[in-house]
Amino acid sequence: MLPTTLPDPELFTSGSGEPALRWGVLGPGWIAGEFVTAMRKHTAQLPVAVGSRSAERAGAFAAQHGMDRSHGSYEALVADPEVDVVYIATPQSEHLKLGLLALAAGKHVMIEKPLAMNATETRELVDAAHAADRLLMEAMWFRYLPQASVIRTLLADGVLGTIHGVHAEHGQPIPFDPAHRLYRPELGGGAMLDLGIYPVQLDSMVLGAPQVVTATGGRSSTGVDAFATVVLGHGDGVQSTLTTTLLARTPNRATIFGDQARIEMSEFFYTPSAFRLLDNSHGGAGLEFTDPSGLELFDGLSWEATALARYVGEGRRESPLHTLAETVEIAATMDAALAQF
Repeated sequence: MLPTTLPDPELFTSGSGEPALRWGVLGPGWIAGEFVTAMRKHTAQLPVAVGSRSAERAGAFAAQHGMDRSHGSYEALVADPEVDVVYIATPQSEHLKLGLLALAAGKHVMIEKPLAMNATETRELVDAAHAADRLLMEAMWFRYLPQASVIRTLLADGVLGTIHGVHAEHGQPIPFDPAHRLYRPELGGGAMLDLGIYPVQLDSMVLGAPQVVTATGGRSSTGVDAFATVVLGHGDGVQSTLTTTLLARTPNRATIFGDQARIEMSEFFYTPSAFRLLDNSHGGAGLEFTDPSGLELFDGLSWEATALARYVGEGRRESPLHTLAETVEIAATMDAALAQF
C-alpha cells in the first residue's frame, strides 16, 4: 500500500553551514560555464580562477563569469594559492592527468563525469586522493538533485517492495562530425561514457554492482560506440535494461519497478524533474513528486557544488551519496559493456 504523502527531500541548501570555498576551473568550455553560472546564482561558493592551455580562452571565460584571475596553463591554476577546489571540465581523456595534477597540488577535486576513461584510471585517481588526503568527487549531479533524495528514501523504506529492475535510457541526436569530441576516440568519445553513464549510475544507486553484464551495440566510422543496449543481471528475478545512443533523441525516461509499486521518472530524468510513485494495479493510484526548489535545468548543477563544500566542511574525503568505490564499480560496468561490441 502506498504512503499517503511523499517524504521531503534532503536539500543541499546554500548557507546551511558549509564553508565558502574558492573554486578554480580547468577547461573553460560549455559545461564549465553552466556550472559556474549555477554556482554564482544558487550557492555561497566562490569561482575565482580559470585555467586553460590558451591564455586567451581563459581570459575570455574569466571576464564572462566575473572571475578574479585567469591562467594560461593548467599547472598555474592548480598552483594558485587562492584556490581550494579544482573543478575539471576538460574532455575525459584529460581527467586522469589533470586530476592527478590537482591532487598533487593539495587541492580538493571535482571531475566531470566520467571520473576517468575506464576503471583502471578511476582506481588510480582514487588511490591518489587517498594518498593526498583530499576529497575527490565525480560531478554526477543527479545524485544531489531533490528527486534523487526522495527516491532513495522510498527505496530505503521498502515502499516498492522487492526491486526487480530498472529501465532507463539516454539518447541525444549528435550529428556525425569526425571533429566533434563525442566522435573522437582519443578524447573519450562515444555514447556510453557521456550519456550511458546516467542510466548505469541510476541502476547502481538502486541495485548496486551487477553480477552479469550483457551488451550489444554499434560503432561509428571513427570507432566510438554510437549506440548500445546493456542488460544488467542482479541475481534471480532482478534484471535491468539500459539504452544509450548518439543517433536519436529517446524519451530519456527511467522506471524503477518492484513487486509492490514502481517509480516512473519524467523526461530527462537525470536533470531536476518530477516522478510518479504508482502501485501495481491496472491504472493504479499514485503520488507525484515535483521539485519544490524551483531550480530548472542546469541550475541544478548548484546542488553538487554545495554538497562538495558541505563534505569538505565535515572533513570527508568522498561523497557518501556517490562513493569512490561505487564510482569505480560503475566504470567497471561500462568497461564490461564496451568490451562486448
